[in-house]
Amino acid sequence: MYSLEKIKLNIAKEINKVLGNDLIKSSDLIFPPNSEMGDLSLACFSLAKNAGKNPAELASFLVGKLKNGLLKEVSSAKAIGPYLNFILNKDYLAKNILTEILKEKYGANKNGKGKRVMIEYSNANTHKEYHVGHLRNIAYGDAVNRILAFNGFKAIPVSYINDFGIHVAKALWALQSIYKNKIEGKNKGYFLGQVYVCANEALEKNDTAKGLVSFMMKKIESRKGEEYKLWQKTRKWSIEYMDKIYKELGVKFAHTFYESEVIDKGRKMIADLYEKKFLIKSEGAVIADLNKYDLGVLVFLRSDGTALYPVADIPLAIEKFKKYKLDKSIYIVDIRQGLYFKQLFKILDLLGIKKEMAHLGYEFVKLPSGMMSSRTGNVITYEDLRYQVFNKVNHEIRMRHDEEYRNKILGPLEPTKIILENWDDKKIEEATNKIIVGAIKFEMIKVSREQIITFDIDVALRFDGFTAAYLQYTFARIRSIIKKAPLIKGVGGLKFKTPLHPPYQGDNLKFNEKQEQELIINLAKYPGVIAKAGENYNPAEIAKYLFELAQEFNNYYHNVPVLKAEEKIMTARLVLINAVSEVIKNGLGLLGIETVEEM
Repeated sequence: MYSLEKIKLNIAKEINKVLGNDLIKSSDLIFPPNSEMGDLSLACFSLAKNAGKNPAELASFLVGKLKNGLLKEVSSAKAIGPYLNFILNKDYLAKNILTEILKEKYGANKNGKGKRVMIEYSNANTHKEYHVGHLRNIAYGDAVNRILAFNGFKAIPVSYINDFGIHVAKALWALQSIYKNKIEGKNKGYFLGQVYVCANEALEKNDTAKGLVSFMMKKIESRKGEEYKLWQKTRKWSIEYMDKIYKELGVKFAHTFYESEVIDKGRKMIADLYEKKFLIKSEGAVIADLNKYDLGVLVFLRSDGTALYPVADIPLAIEKFKKYKLDKSIYIVDIRQGLYFKQLFKILDLLGIKKEMAHLGYEFVKLPSGMMSSRTGNVITYEDLRYQVFNKVNHEIRMRHDEEYRNKILGPLEPTKIILENWDDKKIEEATNKIIVGAIKFEMIKVSREQIITFDIDVALRFDGFTAAYLQYTFARIRSIIKKAPLIKGVGGLKFKTPLHPPYQGDNLKFNEKQEQELIINLAKYPGVIAKAGENYNPAEIAKYLFELAQEFNNYYHNVPVLKAEEKIMTARLVLINAVSEVIKNGLGLLGIETVEEM
């Protein structure tokens, strides 16, 4: 248990002693909207009913009873109307919080109790473009996986790839009939996505071709002939392309499932369920009638015999629980599939699969110009996006850290104006990639999954807004300050690793500035933010917290001298800002984003 939670627990116990009953919990103590009111606040409305007093009277009564026996963690208590407010002992809090932050995994907890939770995300399709919409799925899924693991769950990240289906047949038909099997470009997986878009355009008004596509789908599902061999070859292109993207984004899966691996099991299951009248035929299609559950009809097989999603999803769900002994299975798929997952979960329940399952749906990603569609090609593909972002970021870094490049753009500068060191190509590439990934991921998770995102590259790369670049810049700025600090008994410079050391350990660290105390309170809130993000599957909780922490630090550094302060004060302030940098690094890591030591 972290310091702030211990303090809240102890305050709750003291109040319950006065009341003679366990009426409040630590969670009832909240942060007031204005820090002038105090650090923690208790609303007395519900308590007042039990005590036979009005809320304001009860708050004043409790202040009087607690005044003589305040905890060492509390400096004072005061009543403001119906609220009982506490001012915390900042020296006590600083000593404990700053020590906790130096320990590995500050903010981690055991709330999950080791329960096995599978998070299925990045459910992409082979033979299609990988675009900005997919990036929201993978960024959100990766962050949820990391956050659940940090909250004490045994998180198992998996991907499920749709490598069978009518989309495959469309792409292969176009590859043969339009492209005449001619491959364009080195990136074959990306090329297949373009072929798919071309196929949809060509099939729009070509009924004869639609019949050929349906025939090709059947040939692929038969796992025989030239069509099946072409499917095998092109499927590999798509998988290699996706693996490349996952590597660039720093995303890893414990396992990847493929529709083609479970579809045959599903067909056998469908035949059995049809014989048992669980499924019925309707206009030539095989369906599950779920109208009595207000869930409509779910189609398993089209009238031409080709399979839809549930044929593979049902055996896969069963296999997951059986093989991995899961306590819960989470599906991260866009919000449009909400009804489908209700239908799927109901069918599994009717089949006797009484397991906990959840669909975390997320809203669309739009472009500034409007909605996207991979069918029509109105998208920013991953490749296009990365290329555009790379050019912008690489240019900015080279202007700062590549004298030869800068001179080509601006002409030679006076030596006195060249203040940033030159970096080699490897260092430039490393920083560029971290900023690119940070920009892409952060834009996808900085708002809750229920909100529509309008993805704007220029906004994502700003260093003065709610962006990963701003947080990475703040982290790098703190590291730069620390490196500039003189060595004081081991503090400062590159050796600034464990700042709580003699003779400034514990109570010797004093923070008298109001902004310092507010920073300490904010740092103490971090474990609660992590717990809430885990409970709500909401990485945006962490993103918002980090942004506010970075803003608070930058305001503090603007108003309070660090390196020009007297030695003992400077040391304390270095300890404090180092703690801020550690929390920023920790939080960004949970969002799947790396920090940059220099910018």
